Amino acid sequence: MSDKAILTVNAGSSSIKFSVYEPDSLREMVSGQVDSLNPNRQTSLTIKALDTGNTVRENITANDHAGAFSDVLRHSEMLFGKRTVAGVGHRVVHGGIKHDKPALLEDAVLTELAKLEPLAPLHQPHNLAGVRAASKAFPNAVQVGCFDTAFHRTHPWVNDTFALPRKYYNEGVRRYGFHGLSYDYISGHLAETEPDLAEGRFIVCHLGNGASMCAIRGGKSVGSTMGFSALDGLPMGTRCGQLDPGVLLYLMDKGMDAREIENLLYKDSGLKGLSGISNDMRDLEASDDPAAKQAIDYFVFRIRREIGGMASVLGGLDGLVFCGGIGENSSHVRRKVCEDMDWLGIEIDKVSNADNAREIGTGKVRVMVVPTNEEIVIARAVKANLWK
Repeated sequence: MSDKAILTVNAGSSSIKFSVYEPDSLREMVSGQVDSLNPNRQTSLTIKALDTGNTVRENITANDHAGAFSDVLRHSEMLFGKRTVAGVGHRVVHGGIKHDKPALLEDAVLTELAKLEPLAPLHQPHNLAGVRAASKAFPNAVQVGCFDTAFHRTHPWVNDTFALPRKYYNEGVRRYGFHGLSYDYISGHLAETEPDLAEGRFIVCHLGNGASMCAIRGGKSVGSTMGFSALDGLPMGTRCGQLDPGVLLYLMDKGMDAREIENLLYKDSGLKGLSGISNDMRDLEASDDPAAKQAIDYFVFRIRREIGGMASVLGGLDGLVFCGGIGENSSHVRRKVCEDMDWLGIEIDKVSNADNAREIGTGKVRVMVVPTNEEIVIARAVKANLWK
């Protein structure tokens, strides 16, 4: 299949990440991203050929996913050369109850996934917009969906349910968990490189603009911080994280409707809302404003609190893994998270941590920094479907 290519697409609310792989070896040949896909900002496109280092950077006028995808495909020679796109893999945030593995994105499946948009309004509509754009551009390619919820379908019932009347659970009101592609990659990577740890009990902290944590035992998810929606658990760039539902009743009594509350919780809360400065951890770490420090302190506090809870779920702890944009790059956050955690066996070396080394722990619990790779998980799923 040397004349073929696999394309992976990760369409977010304001960005599209994409990569091109050689199908046999799954060697990544090209990577790229569309940033600031918003009518009020300048949208930029970056494409890099990994073999040659050739890079395209340009501003584009597109303000929706279809237009951006068209701008990406103007560079088809750089992206694919003479190869034909045989399969396209898509990150789809919500797969609902049924999807515990990748699926072919046929019309009936897409209709089903569209019904889940209210559960992930910041992501699901844009994920599916990416599918539609790719299907139009590559009508003969296999379209494969990889679901962020799938990795967590091994949760025990007590982690999935809420203390509501049972009929709501049966209707699908349950804890789904997200960031599953990242956790799938980390779990698989550890199985290859650290098999003893992979068979044990470890927590993965996926920390970025979206943030969550997952308790993994023997390679299976047994607990996660995110729940019914991608709002729960840790505070994030603009999302609130854990919130007493009584707050929502209060806001409703104040006159806010569902869409206003949705906008508040998804777009104006988290680090952005707490600091009043930015949703970007780099901006907060560089700021002298006391509100920036408070936002970081709360972020760290919630992570530390969840580590204790996850360790309890696991019945002990063998490893702690940091990944994601903040997890991989913020030595400050990692240090604050691990401070005075020796009671749990977590201790880190300050020099190794400052250097963003892979192994930063010095205690009985291994502490690691492992860059995640959601795109290769998607590419593997496409390859598996090409040979069916």
